[in-house]
Amino acid sequence: MRMTQTWIGALAIGLFFLLWLHGVMAEPITPSRDDQVIEVLPASAGSRDEDRRLRKQLADRPGDARLAVTVARRDLERAREAGDPRFAGLALAALRTWPDAATAPGEVLLMRATLQQYLHEFDASVASLHQLLGRPGGDRMAQAWLTLATVLRVQGRYAQSDEACRHVGSAGAQLHSSACLAENAALRGDVGTARKTFESLLADSGLPPAARGWLLTSLAELEERDGRSGAADAAFKGALQLGPDSYAAVDYADFLIEQRRPDDALKVLKDETRTDAVLLRLAIAGTRASAPASARDVAEMRDRIELANQRPDAQKFHGREQAMFALFVEHDSRRALQLARGDVEHQREALDVLVLAQAAKASGEQGASDEARRLKASLGLHDRRIDASL
Repeated sequence: MRMTQTWIGALAIGLFFLLWLHGVMAEPITPSRDDQVIEVLPASAGSRDEDRRLRKQLADRPGDARLAVTVARRDLERAREAGDPRFAGLALAALRTWPDAATAPGEVLLMRATLQQYLHEFDASVASLHQLLGRPGGDRMAQAWLTLATVLRVQGRYAQSDEACRHVGSAGAQLHSSACLAENAALRGDVGTARKTFESLLADSGLPPAARGWLLTSLAELEERDGRSGAADAAFKGALQLGPDSYAAVDYADFLIEQRRPDDALKVLKDETRTDAVLLRLAIAGTRASAPASARDVAEMRDRIELANQRPDAQKFHGREQAMFALFVEHDSRRALQLARGDVEHQREALDVLVLAQAAKASGEQGASDEARRLKASLGLHDRRIDASL
């Protein structure tokens, strides 16, 4: 298992964007609706004051694109931290001055595409990015190309993702271009070449810790899909030794659960914020380990799912996670299969296909495993975990 995107890929999406904006947007803020913040993730009075100040500035200067992106980016950060798409809705509202993609400033259009990706509106994100990249000078926008490559990968469109990866390099971001192409190569089964690429990139002693952690996590995922559990374990540990990393922690927990080491998974997650992604893994690992807190975690996750399902887009946004909960916690394989089938209609990462294959096998439904097998073949996806489930 591997956590979503929504957090998509191995932290590639948004990396350049965050670095580019860092100097301008260094102060932490929270969304303007204090009731929602308190409900989902409490914020300090100081941060709420800062948020109100920034939003007042935006109300006074609605045409200030940089300020609007500042506010939207903070809302997106909150959405990722809390696992709550309502904050992404607030972020989109901060960009409402520019409803027409054809006339929106470049930074606004890139932010909107990133939000659309977060909300699993992948076709809309691709359209926004093509609009942006088609402008004069768009071929030099490394972040836009990288986001496009990642979204296309999530959709299982590897050849088109490759093309976008190459444009990342042409735009001056060679490290990210190489890693982008390596990840696609590994997904298609050219594991040896991809492994050598990641090892070569990691040999640079001057890599910043964030980049090293991202590359190690990507390498760990490659090794996990290729069935090399020892190498995957070492790479995950290496990433987490560099410092706190929620993506790598949940990713590693998924690996440990697959390796029938639920107690170790609980240890990895014990200090993580209880986002939906973290809570789901706590519920799965805790159930398998018969941990004292498992009943509480399961009940809380069930409540969150019921609350989320009040939104019409819940199964689109959380289909994979709901399928995992149904399969691994509630042991409702038919429900899990239904959810997994809906999920792969629009999102086709390796984990999506894996959950479909696992649900198909558990359900015993005639033809369901063949369905998963055909999907894997159509994508050209290499994943020994899926093979073992079929």
